[in-house]
Amino acid sequence: MDIMPGIEIVDLGLFVGSALIIADVHIGYEEALNKQGVLVPRLQFEEMVKRVENIFSMLEGKKVEKIIINGDLKHEFGTISEQEWRNTLKFIDLLAKHCDEVVLVKGNHDNILGPIARKRNVKVVESLGIGNVLIAHGDKIPHNLKDHETIIIGHEHPAVSLRENARVEQFKCFLKGKYKGKNLIVQPSFNSMIEGTDILKNEILSPFLRQNLDNFEVYVVEDKVYNFGKLKRLRKRL
Repeated sequence: MDIMPGIEIVDLGLFVGSALIIADVHIGYEEALNKQGVLVPRLQFEEMVKRVENIFSMLEGKKVEKIIINGDLKHEFGTISEQEWRNTLKFIDLLAKHCDEVVLVKGNHDNILGPIARKRNVKVVESLGIGNVLIAHGDKIPHNLKDHETIIIGHEHPAVSLRENARVEQFKCFLKGKYKGKNLIVQPSFNSMIEGTDILKNEILSPFLRQNLDNFEVYVVEDKVYNFGKLKRLRKRL
């Protein structure tokens, strides 16, 4: 589904020109939970690998020149855990098989991403422009907004809770709206264990989204992409 002309939602990624963009992979999240005493099976990396392969089956016949990870490739702030070392390198290798270049946009969890990037000779940037589209993580406002018409961010991990009778279920979603007159698209987390920020209830994290979000459009990702219309319609159903 096209979220905008020239920008296509492909599962939890966005396809722009010849670039695939995913956000908030958070490799090492299960290990961090285990250290806190929350015992969860370490199955998410295998699930993300399957998700990547599924995305490329959906993109079959299209040339992918560049894959951009829009922030938070890894989870730990101040260290690189054993799981992060092993799985981030595997993940970059997997992506590199499908494209000419992998680029890492620095996120707020990526304080010591340098050693991983150097191991695979991949570029780390604060933000990246593709034509009139700017890719930035979203934890802070970059200085070069004026040069672009559309901004793509992650960081927020947007999701919405939908009610059916007594049952409430949370779904990852994309958001599309405006920021200071520019088009703004917010990507969900690529990690299936991270349900995300329920934008109908939870406190907003990104400075891009500290505004009235009623007119933002919601695109829920499940077996396919569903356009749920404007956020204010969902608020009325709660």
